[in-house]
Amino acid sequence: MFDNADAILLARIQFAFTVSFHFLFPAFTIGLASFLAVLNGLWLWTKDSKYLDLFRYWVKIFALAFAMGVVSGIVMSYQFGTNWSVFSDKAGPVIGGPMAYEVLSAFFLEAGFLGIMLFGRERVGPTLHMVACAAVALGTAFSAFWILSVNSWMHTPAGFEIDAATGQFLPTDFWQVIFNPSFPYRLMHTVTAAYLTTAFIVGGVAALHLLRHRHRRDRVSPATRTMFSMAMWMAAIFAPVQIVLGDFHGINTLEHQPAKVMAIEGHFESHEAGAPLYLFGIPNQKEQRLDYAIGIPKLSSLILKHDLNAPLAGLDTIPREDQPPVAIVFWSFRIMVALGFAMLGIGVWSLWARWRGVLHDSPMLHRAALAMAPSGLIAVLAGWVTTEVGRQPFTVYGYLRTADSAAPLDAAAVGASLIAFIVVYFAVFGAGTYYILRLMNRAPSSNEPRLKDDLDSPIRTAGTTPAQQHPTRRIQPGE
Repeated sequence: MFDNADAILLARIQFAFTVSFHFLFPAFTIGLASFLAVLNGLWLWTKDSKYLDLFRYWVKIFALAFAMGVVSGIVMSYQFGTNWSVFSDKAGPVIGGPMAYEVLSAFFLEAGFLGIMLFGRERVGPTLHMVACAAVALGTAFSAFWILSVNSWMHTPAGFEIDAATGQFLPTDFWQVIFNPSFPYRLMHTVTAAYLTTAFIVGGVAALHLLRHRHRRDRVSPATRTMFSMAMWMAAIFAPVQIVLGDFHGINTLEHQPAKVMAIEGHFESHEAGAPLYLFGIPNQKEQRLDYAIGIPKLSSLILKHDLNAPLAGLDTIPREDQPPVAIVFWSFRIMVALGFAMLGIGVWSLWARWRGVLHDSPMLHRAALAMAPSGLIAVLAGWVTTEVGRQPFTVYGYLRTADSAAPLDAAAVGASLIAFIVVYFAVFGAGTYYILRLMNRAPSSNEPRLKDDLDSPIRTAGTTPAQQHPTRRIQPGE
């Protein structure tokens, strides 16, 4: 079946598949952990039961999404030692430290306080429980910090030297490795994307239940109304911020990875006196042109260099073997940008509805918010495809090619494991996602039940079954 297949291409598809599945869960849980910490803080501050109901509603969903994110991340990481062992050997001295710090400082922080956050409210008291909620939220942010530092270093490597004998990347300046040129922009852009992803999922769930209550003509719970209001505030605030951060990130990318920006813009040819912004076109990389192009003259120069007449180089200045796959980058970027402006539209719409006093009585807005519920997940995947495919044909940009990073691979073995991953992932994570959707399908209720544990039963150790206790009889001495 895989006799004539390209083993490296199969390995790239396998990694893309597993990391895409994994990325969906942190993109949701980073924002959701902060949302839960805010809800718990509002409950402690106001003692308004709607915040406690929302916390108990969403913490169940967070627990499932967090677990699936951990499992999918562990599976993904094994590929560094199998399909991409040459990359691990050469780049390991640089990226190994930050990845270890992610586990030690971030994941342990999340895992250490997760149990208290889920089950500890009645056990440890409100103060320590709030600390646990904040620690889990902080841990998710730390995880993003370290992982994005590693990823950014692969795009804009700094603070290293290459050993002439082994070809390994050796760190020379730890702080330059961590705070490499693209890291601050990538971190802010990705974390903001996670907050928007959570906001639109929460807003979509609230909109679903607002529409159902309207159809049944019954009273909407305060928790549902508050959930929708908070989500729309996040959309209104963070969508324009994300667009500005994206502009900064694009300018940084133009400086350090010009070929990626050329592919994003569809600029096969250089422009000496202002480059157009192509809205549509069909990239023809073989002929090095953009077919059926529809663009706005000089707008690309204005966006990228803030000057209508600024010259912009094209892919005609890049050797063919160093060009990324233009069609994938061109279209994935446009999907991400289109969804970003759609999010901005929902945010502005919600402000107008809030000003008119109809935020919770606008079925058109609710239908739009429901349709946009998965938009954040789609946008972060499109953004990831843009940045990672745009880095090709390199794993460490400008220094280590993807073709030179793979282990000696047998196409049949990689293909078989890829099929196994697809089957297992869709079965296991599909079931988990289905259960999450079922939880979302039920509206938050007054006196929302908490997560169940053994709080009301005897504490037991493995293999020990406590004796049955008579409800009224005391145990006598000697028994």
